[in-house]
Amino acid sequence: MSKTKKISFVKFSPANTKLRKLEKKTGKKVYSFDILSGVSCPFARECHSWVKVNRKTKRRTIKDGKHCKFRCYSASQEVLLTNVYDFRKQNSKILKESFSEIVRQLSESLPDDAKIVRIHSSGDFNSQRYFDAWLEIAKRNPDKIFYAYTKALPFWIRRLEKIKKIKNFILTASYGGTHDNLIASHRLRSVRVVLWRGQRDSISHRVLPIDTNDYMAYNPSSRRKSFSLLIHGTQPKGSLEAKAMYKLRYNK
Repeated sequence: MSKTKKISFVKFSPANTKLRKLEKKTGKKVYSFDILSGVSCPFARECHSWVKVNRKTKRRTIKDGKHCKFRCYSASQEVLLTNVYDFRKQNSKILKESFSEIVRQLSESLPDDAKIVRIHSSGDFNSQRYFDAWLEIAKRNPDKIFYAYTKALPFWIRRLEKIKKIKNFILTASYGGTHDNLIASHRLRSVRVVLWRGQRDSISHRVLPIDTNDYMAYNPSSRRKSFSLLIHGTQPKGSLEAKAMYKLRYNK
């Protein structure tokens, strides 16, 4: 009797609005792999938000972490859009699998025409096993670029030497996590969220370029250059970040 073929239940997403700008600039097909926000982000701090589901009513609400300063935009999406929440929840099942099973499912689900893959438009690396699986995927697909913003810096640090050999795996350390101290000590390329154009970086005291289409985040030639992102998404009412969003929205 032949063995039943295992099924891959994960799916990659076609480019969203921001990533379509990257497609237009590069002329390359872009996909992302998305999982649930917050619950998959063990090192998040200043952007730690997640969706909480009422077991009886099934109503979704957003929960901000104790140290949350600006709300995670992808968590806001999951509150508003049922199909988005369900899709990411399904993909998140992969986090519980073994290393070999994660690699198998990602390999079998990866679109053939993908040339650029953003790992996590939502979510983050939640274990060394899962992080290493993505390294293996990049190693097996040298014709594709894999990039990610991450606060999972301990996982990154443990694989520094290996990452140097995998040229198509591009990481950006995202400030606002629990291990920000590792960014300077290991000279990691980084990104900060700024509230207005021209805001100076609090570490370098320089005005860093703003990446509006993920071109700096993805581009292998920029893998040592830090940059910033403009505040985006729905923010907690009355917060400084919400006021900044209001001013940006109305060009004040």
